[in-house]
This record gives sequence, C-alpha cells and structure tokens, in this order.
Amino acid sequence: MLNGYGGSILRVNLTTGKFTKEPTPANVARDFIGGRGFGIYFLTKEVPVGADPLGPENKLIISSGPLSGMLAVGGGKCDFTTKSPLTGGYASASLGGLFTAELKYAGIDSLILEGISPKPVYLFIDDNKIELRDAAPYWGKGTFEVEKEFKEKFGEEFQIAVIGPGGENGVSFAHINHDFGRQAGRGGVGTVMGAKKVKAIVLRGTKSVPVANVETYRKAGMALYKACKDAEGLKEWTRYGTTIVVSWCDEVGALPTRNFTAGSFEGGKTLYGPVMREQIVITDKGCFGCPCPCGKYSSMKRYKSFVEGPEYETIGLLGANIGISDIQDVAQANLLCDDLGIDTISAGGVIGWAMEAYEKGILTKADTDGLDLKWGNVQAVFALIEKIARKQGFGALLAEGVKKAAQKVGKGSEKFAIQVKGMEQSAYATHNATAMLLAYMTCDVGAHHNRSWAITYDLQVGRDKVVPEKVARVIWLQNFRPMFDVLGSCRLQWVELGIDRALYEPLLESITGIERTWEDLEAVGNRIWNLTRLYWARENEDFGRSWDMPASRFYEEPPKTGATAGQITKLEDVNRLLDMYYEQRGWDANGMPTPATIEKLNLDTFVN
Repeated sequence: MLNGYGGSILRVNLTTGKFTKEPTPANVARDFIGGRGFGIYFLTKEVPVGADPLGPENKLIISSGPLSGMLAVGGGKCDFTTKSPLTGGYASASLGGLFTAELKYAGIDSLILEGISPKPVYLFIDDNKIELRDAAPYWGKGTFEVEKEFKEKFGEEFQIAVIGPGGENGVSFAHINHDFGRQAGRGGVGTVMGAKKVKAIVLRGTKSVPVANVETYRKAGMALYKACKDAEGLKEWTRYGTTIVVSWCDEVGALPTRNFTAGSFEGGKTLYGPVMREQIVITDKGCFGCPCPCGKYSSMKRYKSFVEGPEYETIGLLGANIGISDIQDVAQANLLCDDLGIDTISAGGVIGWAMEAYEKGILTKADTDGLDLKWGNVQAVFALIEKIARKQGFGALLAEGVKKAAQKVGKGSEKFAIQVKGMEQSAYATHNATAMLLAYMTCDVGAHHNRSWAITYDLQVGRDKVVPEKVARVIWLQNFRPMFDVLGSCRLQWVELGIDRALYEPLLESITGIERTWEDLEAVGNRIWNLTRLYWARENEDFGRSWDMPASRFYEEPPKTGATAGQITKLEDVNRLLDMYYEQRGWDANGMPTPATIEKLNLDTFVN
C-alpha cells in the first residue's frame, strides 16, 4: 500500500476493449512522485521511438499526484501527457476542476489509454466498474451539450472529461474540456483522445485514500487553508482571478497586441479585470479544495450566452492579439473554442498570424474563403474558429498550427509565426524581457508560460539585463513550479497569495509518510526536466539549439508603440542567454544533457 496514492495503474486497450490494473510501482512513486512525473516516465518507457502521435502506438496518460483530491489547497490538478501532434515532441497539459479527485477516489494514479477504438466510445468508470460504451450518439456534438447529457444521465457526482469536434477532426491543438469550462489545453492532448475515438471519460470514485498520519495530515492541511484565508491579496485575487494581470501587462508592455507587434494595446482598458467584473461576471467558481476561487462565470448579454472565463491568456490572445477590445466579444470567442474543443491560446496565435498575413497582402480573400481578416473583425474570428474546429477550407490550414501553416504559405510569413518548437506562444510579449524570453525558448512543451513565469523577475532586476542570475532564476522556476503539477496541486496560491511553500512539506510527509524537503523535490523536478529534453531529442533527429530559438520578431522588430516602444533583445543576447542556460543546466553547446549530467541524474536507463 502506498500512502497518498490511489494504488493502481489502469490500462485501457481501446483496440481490444480490454482493461488491466496493476499496482502503482513504488520505485516510480519514489522517483517521479506523480502527475507529470508519471506522465513522462510512462511516455518514455512505453511509447516506441518514432510513434505517430495519432497512431495506435501513442498513449494518452492521465495522472494524479499525492496531493490530488486531498485536504490541500487547490488539490484538484491532474496531468495529461502524450506525444504531441502539434509539435512532434513532449506534451503535458494540466487540468483543474473536480476530475482528478474522482480519479484518485476510484483508486487510479494513472489512467493510460492505448491503441485505437474501432468506433467512437466513451470510457465509463464507477469505482471498479469499467466499461467502454457506444459514443455514436454524442460524436460531433459540442463539449457543453455532451457534458450536460452525461450529468443528466448519470448524476452530478460523476465528473466528465470530453472532447469537441476539434478533437474528433484532428485539429492539432484540440483540448479536453471538463466542468463546463476547465481544460487540459495545450499540445493537442484532445487531438490524441479524438484519434483514439474516445469522446469522453465519465468518472466516479468513492474509495478512501490511505494517509500515513491522519492527525498530522489534518493539522498540516488546515494550516495551509488558514494561510490562504489570512493572505492579504485573497480578496482581490478572488474578485478578479487571472484577469488581474491584464492591466499590469498592458502597462509594462507585455500584453500581446496585433500578433505580438507590440506589448500595449490602445483598447486594452476595456479588457481589464474590473471592466470584465462589472460587465459580464455573474459569480466566482473554484476547483476542488480551493479557498480562493479564481474562475469567473460570465454572461454575454449581447450573445445570450454563458461561459467560464475568459482567463488572462484568452483575453490576451483572443483579445488584444487580434485587435478585439470588447470583453463580450472575447468571451464569446472563448465560448466557441471551449465548446468546439480547441485551445484558446493556440487559436489566438494562429488567427493573429493569419490576420497579419492578410493585412500585409500575403493572404487574400481568395485564400481565406472570403473572410475579411482585418484586425478586430469579430464576426470573421467567430467564423474562423468554427472553420478551424471543422477543418473546413482555410480553417484546415490553421488547424495544423502556426508553424506548419507559415511553412506552407511562406512569403516571409514564417518570420511572424510566434512559436517555439511548434507551440504558439502564450500571452506575454517578450521583446525586452530577457528572463521570460528565455523561459519560453527553453520550456519543455514549447512556448508556454506556466513552467517558469519569470517576467516579474525581469522587472525586478532590469528587463534588458542578460546576466547569469537571470538564467539561474529561470532554471530554479523550471525545477520548482512544475512540481505542483507533479504533486497534483494548483500553484496559484503560492504565486498570487504568497503562501509559504514550506507549509507543503509537512502536509506531503503526513500523507505519504516520506519526508521530502523542497530541495529534494526540486531535484526530482530537475530530473524530470532533463528527461523531457531527452525525449524531444529521441523523437526528432535534428533537435537541438535551433529548436530553442524564439520568433525573430523579438530580436528584429522593436515595437513602435506602448511601454516597450523601440526596445528589443539583440540576437547576440538571445544566444548568450542560451549559452549560459546550457552551461548552468549541464548541457552541451547544442542544448543536450551531457553524459555526466545523465549519469548524475540517474537517467542512463532512459537513453540506453
């Protein structure tokens, strides 16, 4: 028995329809802990080299962690890991809400979907009752309709993870939707689920989770909750959630504007958190075990519709980045993406690229199915989201992601395809924010912010500085922040409320019976980070330094407006950042872990 764990790995062979359960390996729990640690372990060990992301050999690995479903603030996180159809490398997407608690209570630490079903199915799990059921009546429907139908059919206590038409149709950045507005969003995890012909997972668990010391567990858990309740920023964070960031980014020149040509938006003030709160927010919404519900449930009166959100990233990419300044329009675009099952960040990135190409005459109405893709054309954006999800006409090109779309169109459009490693950059403009730029360049899934949100450090020490201390900060964040995804807990209590991370140590020990300091946990994080790097190289023969380069916009085209007007990071500084990063990581000049680093981290068995 493993304290703090569900205790089993559930494998679902979709090709044969068979289920197998095996005990969660104690050595894997020790070395990789859970969540995205389990994900990269099973991905590397079990998916063969060169597997087609949409083929039967790829696997979708869904993993909880020791804090998932427990008396831990924000213990509602689980990880979806697979080989990415968007990037061809490692994909890891975090899902909040209520799903992971039920997974844990069903006794499952990792749910691994293998093979491909011959027909559309949904996976039904009710404790030990596990079945593949016919999903033909649900195939083609939006995520909200399907989740509603399943809730009515099985009851509110069942938690649903469902794909939309985007996942069914093979959009390379399709997501998985849950709880009418929470997503495992990035890297195409929904695309893989769709390729496996799995429409949804319907889940309930009622089992207990063993803990090492119940009384200490209760005290440690309540200490964390008290710290959140006493936090000075709790009221404001709960009122605005991630939208609190919009005004800050606009003021410091980090709000992506018109495909990242600038970092400040002249229409930005109408997208700020207080405006959204006043105009569309109905109520607050939280995930499992959360004392500070940052989700916002909104009503768009103009469209007579409702949505959870939009969050900051969506406001940035489907608002300022494509020239839209009305919060109701952004929220409606959010709704369409969620229901159709595509990632709002990637959608905003690829639409921004298309609009810039259209404005520059590289694309015309003959290319765009007659759509007038001028900045801020809301109705064209709505139509394009639908086309992308259905892979219809021009939408089929954008459904491949911005890197591949730009390669096909050419004519210089590659220079303003804002991505790293094939993943569209999330919503922080980095013309002159060298730590955040480096964080994007070296992120283990592509240009995503959540692994190392270093932009505040840029402002703290000087945004244009290129110094070893900045590189060290990025690496520390990369080793530390993703550990919340490993543990199965939200990081925002630490980030936004300033909760002392030392409070997590006694909680984890009381649950698992194993003493782990943050120094120990960061060592595990470092090991996982290096393993994901090795996975990229294993799957891409030419992988290396060139894959870490940002869009040239950030070192060639200074913004003309806003707080960062005229500012830029020089190409020579981009390369200096990489040199210092590789050296501090123990990697060679091409960005690969050296034999000494591999041996030091006990990763030999993963490369031989």
